[in-house]
Amino acid sequence: MTTQSKTSLIVGRFAPSVTTAQRGAASRQKRDAAIPYNLISWLAPLALLVLWELLGRLGIIPPRVLPAPSTVFVTAWNFTVSGELPYNLWVSLQRAALGYLIGGSVALILGFTVGLSRLAGAIVDRPLQMIRTVPFLALVPMVIVWFGVGEAAKIFLIALGVSFSIYMNTVSGIRQVDPRLLELAQVYGVSRRELLQKIVLPGALPSILIGLRYAMGTSWLALVVAETLAANAGIGFMAMDAREFLRTDVIVLTIIIYALLGVLVDLLFRWLERRLLSWHSNYALPSQ
Repeated sequence: MTTQSKTSLIVGRFAPSVTTAQRGAASRQKRDAAIPYNLISWLAPLALLVLWELLGRLGIIPPRVLPAPSTVFVTAWNFTVSGELPYNLWVSLQRAALGYLIGGSVALILGFTVGLSRLAGAIVDRPLQMIRTVPFLALVPMVIVWFGVGEAAKIFLIALGVSFSIYMNTVSGIRQVDPRLLELAQVYGVSRRELLQKIVLPGALPSILIGLRYAMGTSWLALVVAETLAANAGIGFMAMDAREFLRTDVIVLTIIIYALLGVLVDLLFRWLERRLLSWHSNYALPSQ
């Protein structure tokens, strides 16, 4: 019997019946089809925008406190035409992507190492847990001392902010893999590489994706803080500059941009979940 056959036999022995999972998913899809959850999820923020615009036009909300969405849209259009918004948005996206890539890569490596090795867990996990309890925003003064106020400091803050949620979820996902699968794999003599590819990684993937998705939200928070460190470009720089001149329309615009970026990235991760976890009955449901 080949190694691949052994692995398939092990997974099939403890995995729920595919037919049963498919039947359950189909039944839930039929029940949920009567309620347009996707439509409701988009109508709710749209209704909030309409209410916001109405209150602004009636003068109930003063423009100095919170400008109407139409005012913010005009500001966005003017900044787009001038090229200022696309440039600052591109700078911020570069910082966020690089920090997320570095922090996520390190966190995944450490997560797999600690999750697969008790010795590594004894050495690495305790110090990381101690660092995790320190708010990364409190490290800003030390980061300035270490890296100055250049791009390295900004990217380091973003990488630090995203790393812990990915690390924690990776370790948790690996440790939640059914131990009976691992024991049976040893009995059948499955190689370590096949064990990781066919059993450990699929079992831990849902938790890992949750960590990656949550870390993306943290990256926007870290980006805002990072771009307050003597930045001369970026969405955070636009907000800080607008604060000096009391441009609430620009400040609200930057907030909306962060919100839209968060929604778009969240949709991307939902799509990845459906693609990578199509075999999982809980992810066979239509996206909410």
